[in-house]
Amino acid sequence: MRHHLKKRKYSELASNTSGRKYRSASFVGLCVYLRSMKKTKRHLLIASIALLGAGSLGSCSKPTATSNSALPVEAGVSAELATYRKQVLSQIAYNISLTIPASKQEPILGNETITFRLSDNSQPLQLDFKEQPDHLKQVWVNGKKIAASINQEHIVLPAEHLKKGENEVKVEFIAGDLSLNRNPDYLYTLLVPDRARTVLPVFDQPNLKATFKLSLTMPREWNALANGILQDSTVSGQAKTYTFATSDTIPTYLFSFAAGEFKHLQRDMKGTTMHFYHRETDTSKIKESLDPIFNIHQEALTFLEDYTQIPYPFQKFDFVAIPDFQYGGMEHVGAIQYKASSLFLDEGATKDQKISRSNLIAHETAHMWFGDLVTMQWFNDVWMKEVFANFMADKITQVALEDSNFDMKFLVDHFPAAYSIDRTTGANPIRQPLDNLNNAGSLYGSIIYHKAPIMMRQLERLMGEAEFKKGLQEYLKTYAFQNATWPDLIKILDARTPADLQQWNQVWVNEPGRPIISHNLETDNGKIKALTVKQRGEDGSDRIWPQFFEVALVYPNRVEELTVDMTKSEVAVPEAVGKEVPLYILFNSSGQGYGVFPVEDDMLQHLYKLENPVQRASAYINLYENMLNGREISPTELLAFYQQGLTKEQEELNIKLITGQVGDIFWQLLTPTQRQAYAAELEQSLWQAMQQQQAANVKKLLFKTYQSITLTQQAQDRLYTIWKEQKAPAGVKLNEDDYTSLALALAVRDYRSDILQQQLARIQNPDRKKRLEFMMPALSSKVQERDAFFASLADAENREKESWVASALGYLHHPLRAQASGKYLPKSLELLEEIQQTGDIFFPFNWLSATLGSYQSPEAAKVVRDFLTANPDYNPKLRAKILQAADGLFRAVKLVTTQQTGS
Repeated sequence: MRHHLKKRKYSELASNTSGRKYRSASFVGLCVYLRSMKKTKRHLLIASIALLGAGSLGSCSKPTATSNSALPVEAGVSAELATYRKQVLSQIAYNISLTIPASKQEPILGNETITFRLSDNSQPLQLDFKEQPDHLKQVWVNGKKIAASINQEHIVLPAEHLKKGENEVKVEFIAGDLSLNRNPDYLYTLLVPDRARTVLPVFDQPNLKATFKLSLTMPREWNALANGILQDSTVSGQAKTYTFATSDTIPTYLFSFAAGEFKHLQRDMKGTTMHFYHRETDTSKIKESLDPIFNIHQEALTFLEDYTQIPYPFQKFDFVAIPDFQYGGMEHVGAIQYKASSLFLDEGATKDQKISRSNLIAHETAHMWFGDLVTMQWFNDVWMKEVFANFMADKITQVALEDSNFDMKFLVDHFPAAYSIDRTTGANPIRQPLDNLNNAGSLYGSIIYHKAPIMMRQLERLMGEAEFKKGLQEYLKTYAFQNATWPDLIKILDARTPADLQQWNQVWVNEPGRPIISHNLETDNGKIKALTVKQRGEDGSDRIWPQFFEVALVYPNRVEELTVDMTKSEVAVPEAVGKEVPLYILFNSSGQGYGVFPVEDDMLQHLYKLENPVQRASAYINLYENMLNGREISPTELLAFYQQGLTKEQEELNIKLITGQVGDIFWQLLTPTQRQAYAAELEQSLWQAMQQQQAANVKKLLFKTYQSITLTQQAQDRLYTIWKEQKAPAGVKLNEDDYTSLALALAVRDYRSDILQQQLARIQNPDRKKRLEFMMPALSSKVQERDAFFASLADAENREKESWVASALGYLHHPLRAQASGKYLPKSLELLEEIQQTGDIFFPFNWLSATLGSYQSPEAAKVVRDFLTANPDYNPKLRAKILQAADGLFRAVKLVTTQQTGS
């Protein structure tokens, strides 16, 4: 299917200046204009244009490099500083030695030698190091010891000690702990987006790629992996030293190592030797997981080498599983990191868990090409590496896993998550401006991970799969081992399609939000006379989202699917004319369109009869989005509809989808009185459905939902018996983690005060035991203990295990504890700025979601609104995060009020 977007001349500023090969007349004119400007304004404009993707503006002239006035020294890495350093620095290499003591409390001593070429030495050079002044010990520049200090997170190297050409800087320092993730018997670095500078002095920006040679001295019983190949190992007393070979050329955020008491495995997978490090102790999980872990990595490598036509581009391919890792994974070259629980599954794992594992491994492997081989110029384009990692992962999982339904998985994985942000007043576009890397972490979220793949699939459909693939291959070969921008890629793709990608790009990439789709059906004598489809922005705007989607005409004995090419605010569907009037029209039946689609009353009577699970999944999502918007169906009506479907729906991913919605409706959109009235019936429906369903994975999903919504004493007694006897319901397989989850669910209901202590005694794995110990005060039946736990979170040291904190907050703010926990909300919001500074990229939003996600009261909504009103100059990106996380609360208040008043 082709398109009808008329291409216009590709003349936007960013596009004209992004590619190194395109020095057009307008580019030269811009350079002349820049030379005519005053220095300060010129600096700011160049930096601003760099944010738009104009990576080659540095070649206009050398005004910033030869200016008599030095760049301002300010916290973070500003766009102006980054632009200047990219102009003057090249051939950077780091040689780093770190000594890791056995005790976590002792400092890690380091020294490094940095070599680089400098094209201009007329002003001081800023080296980034975000640490306390006493962490910098000594500095030598080109063989001469200098008096240096940390100023606004930088070590300023004086111009008089620098020279054009080769330079050498030596530094002795104490490594910063902020991003070393130190534990008693292991540690690991996690330096994205700008955290390399929190560990050691570096030029910390993505377009200053470098090589890293690392030496680690550590306790004798430890082992380690890093970006480079292990070259040498020596032992001296109770310590040993690993020396790693020089790494590939990588950006600073990909520099990484992990060291500690890890088990080591090695396999040769069709010529690729893979080393795997882990701390798992559950033998059943190890037995069930090792083959899939290695095989999926190999299948992902094979797929990507074929798709990109570029062999794996780096010297080694190793990975490590880390307990309670902050993310699902991180794509460090030669040293990929994963959350251990995402890799190690047992025989009771659901289909969804297996798909998620496959997708995670494929995602991180895809990053080797998208992000690691070709890296963004600036973190405003961080979404590019994430969208292609997700986009490729979806394709790989379709091949790697048997019986995986690509369209089904894509729809269920991406659309609800994207909508959860894009429907809010804090929604952000896919591509966001960024003035300083200290704000780069706030760019991450569901828009870049979930809306962007939807956008990319629409772009592939617009261009055609073959031309899109060729364009990506050209992009990777053109910019291999270098940096590129979104305009660089658009330029390449634009040459391969008659479509106007600039018009398309504006609404999909540069603006937030989604359309609301409506339709008009004209009939005559049982036949369709006309079908028109309309769109408008959910914000009331007249914006147009060019896209393809399908509508299904549903008849008693068949379904006819038609394609809508939505290039205008209103389009006709000529293929529908003359067809019989259907029972109802199902919008977005293929699950590829984006927006709030209309639903019809007759859907509810016939929906479970649809044979295609993708069509049912799309309908469930449409129903839920309309309910949240207060249209067509109420929360109680949708809950009743899903109760019927617990036995009628057979597809596992659809059961996951509707049980998730059931839980959300039950806890957030029903009043406490309504919950009590619905609980017994809903519990019974879930239990009966679990017994009637045949698939073990579906049974487990239904049991988990039963556990989640349990309110009656009878249901709690049943759960306690299962936990106490460790005897799962027939056909359901429960592991140690499941029984811990069961104990937590009972504890938050104040079922027994000693249940968590008993569960703690059962746990064998030391990492999982520490996790439960941390969480126990948050689930105490004593308010004073919960108060003390929350108060302890004001200390950053008590927030180091971010996944533990987020889980504990979920129980602390559980709806059953809401009356007692509402008092924590003001302080939780006050801590947000500090959390952004000390936490990793996803933690601020996770903190907010775990805090605000269970409330439904006007009082809680008022706390949020009062905070925003009292802080009019609050960091706009954090303000948006608050609005995103509070959207469910605001909607709950509105919907609950509507149900109570009947209006």
